[in-house]
Amino acid sequence: MILYRHEMRMNLKSFLIWTLCVGAMCFGCILLYTSLEDSIQGMADMYSNMGAMSVALGMDKMSLATLRGFYGTEIAMMHGLGGAMFAAISGISLLSKEESGHTSEFLNVLPVGRTNILFQKYLALFSNIILFNLVCAAIYLLGFCFMGEQISPQEFWLYHLAATLMHLEIATICFMISAFTRKPLPGAALGLTIFLFAADMMCRIIPAIKNLKYLTPFYYANAADIFTTTKVNLPCCMTAIAVTSITLFIALIRYKTKDLTP
Repeated sequence: MILYRHEMRMNLKSFLIWTLCVGAMCFGCILLYTSLEDSIQGMADMYSNMGAMSVALGMDKMSLATLRGFYGTEIAMMHGLGGAMFAAISGISLLSKEESGHTSEFLNVLPVGRTNILFQKYLALFSNIILFNLVCAAIYLLGFCFMGEQISPQEFWLYHLAATLMHLEIATICFMISAFTRKPLPGAALGLTIFLFAADMMCRIIPAIKNLKYLTPFYYANAADIFTTTKVNLPCCMTAIAVTSITLFIALIRYKTKDLTP
């Protein structure tokens, strides 16, 4: 597990920056709710009558006039998108950085097979995403404590489990892409994340493309849906698990047969 520990150390700075930035931003928004409380009822009425945009953001289901509704629409969206960007950037570089950094020749002369290398790297990616979500969830709970508010544990943890699955799915797709490239492509990773986020909003608005919900992980990790139904979309979650497993398998096959650049 030497490679796993090495990857965890190498990614520690990125992990801390993303976790603290996303966590602190959402924590600040929770505390900011106090200063908005007097005027937020009018804002809630306005946002709930924005037609298609209200549907896309979940404001037709939850009211901004409560901290629970504010968390389920605004804060959860920031956490989901910020975590997805972190997952995508982390995954897109893990395999390809060895070739772009000219370290693949050194790595592959060690008495460790390519399958072992890939799974140790993926385990480091998996660990970072789990830790990111756990630390952020703890920060948000601390914010609720400071506000003297309570949130349903079932709703809260169901959402964060779905968000964790979403981040793992996006990270694994980008991990697979990194097996096919010879240098990290952070722009492509961020572009994919934004596309999936936009696809979720569009499939909620346009009935003709509603089946896009099976392709975008943002659909099943929507906090407004989870908070109002107290359940996750099981078919979409099963699709996500299948996509994650298949893309990891493709990454393994490609990496084992790839001609690595020294």
